[in-house]
Amino acid sequence: MFFEWQGSQPVTLRCVDKYHETLDTVSLKLADLSESLLFEFKAGQFINLGVEVNGKIECRAYSLSSLSGDDYLQLTIKRVDAGKVSNYIIDKLLVGDTVQALPPTGEFNCIDHPPVTLQGKKKALLISAGCGITPVFAMAKQWLSNDEKVDIEFLHIARSQQETIYFDLLETYHAAYPDFHLKLLLKNRGDTLYPEGRLDAQWLLELVSDFKQRTVYLCGPRQFMQDVQGYLNELGFDMANFYQESFTPAASEETTVSNEGATVSVPNFAQSIDAKKGQVLAEVLEGAGLPLIVACRSGICGSCKCKVRQGSVSSASQETLTAEEIEQGYVLACSSTIESDLEVQIG
Repeated sequence: MFFEWQGSQPVTLRCVDKYHETLDTVSLKLADLSESLLFEFKAGQFINLGVEVNGKIECRAYSLSSLSGDDYLQLTIKRVDAGKVSNYIIDKLLVGDTVQALPPTGEFNCIDHPPVTLQGKKKALLISAGCGITPVFAMAKQWLSNDEKVDIEFLHIARSQQETIYFDLLETYHAAYPDFHLKLLLKNRGDTLYPEGRLDAQWLLELVSDFKQRTVYLCGPRQFMQDVQGYLNELGFDMANFYQESFTPAASEETTVSNEGATVSVPNFAQSIDAKKGQVLAEVLEGAGLPLIVACRSGICGSCKCKVRQGSVSSASQETLTAEEIEQGYVLACSSTIESDLEVQIG
C-alpha cells in the first residue's frame, strides 16, 4: 500500500536509519510511523523537511535519493557552514526521532523530462558536484532498476575519493551495469583511475566525447552550474536537451536594506509588523512568528507562496508560480524584497 500525503499539509515521518556517507555527509531513511507503507515520487524530486531546532520548526528542501516504491524516503545531507538544519540533523537527529515533511515536488526529474532518443538510443549525461549528486543519482537508479535501457554517463566532481558521496555505490554500479559509466574528476589527489583537474570545456570533451548525443541533467553549486552551462553553450550543445536544478539562489542584483521603514500587515493573523525597505519578506514574516514554511530559500520549491494584496515587492524568482497566480498577486516570500508598505495574506 502506498503512503497518502495529506494534500499540502505536513505529515510526520520517523527516522529509521542514519549513517555517514562521508565525514561531513549523512544519509537518513524516513518511514511512516507504521513503517509499512511505500512512497511514490519522480526521481530527481525533493521534499520540504521540517525539523525542530531549539523549540522551533525549521524547514529546508532536500533531494530524494531513494527509489520510488521503497518503504522509506532517503535524504543525503551535507554539513554547511552555520547551517542550522543540516548541522542539527548531522549532529543531533537520532534514529527514532520524528520530522515533518511535505509531499515530493520539483520540475527537475526524469519522468517529466525523460532522455530523448538520438540515433536510435536513449543516452543521458548526469553532471554533479558535491551534494548535487543526490537527485541525479536517483535518476540513474530509476533507469537501472526499471531496465529502461538508458546509456548513462555519470560525471561527478569531488575533492577526493574519500569526499565523494556514494563512492562505493558508484563503483559498484560501474562494475555491475554495462549502461552505467562513472567519470570522476577529483580536485585533489587524483590517481590512475580518476584524474585530478577542474572541469572545463576540454575536460568535458575528453571525459564524455559524445555528450552532444545525450540529454544532460545538471545539479550542484550555483557557480559550478553556471560554468557547466557555459561550457555546453561554448561547445555547441543543443540546450533543448538540458535540465538543471540548484537550491542556491539565482544570481540577482544586490539589494540593500534601507533605513526607510515599511509596515507589513497580515490581517488574517491580526499582525502589523515593522520592517525596512529592502528586507526579504520571508525573514520579516518568520521573525514575527507567523506560520510560513520557508524550505529551499532559493525560490524553487514554492513552500513560501503568499499573496500581496496591497503594496509592492521586488521578486528574484517566480519559478513555481503560474501566470494566473502572479496576476493575482502571489509571490515567493523567500525571493521577494519589500519596496513599500504591504498587506499580505498567508495561507
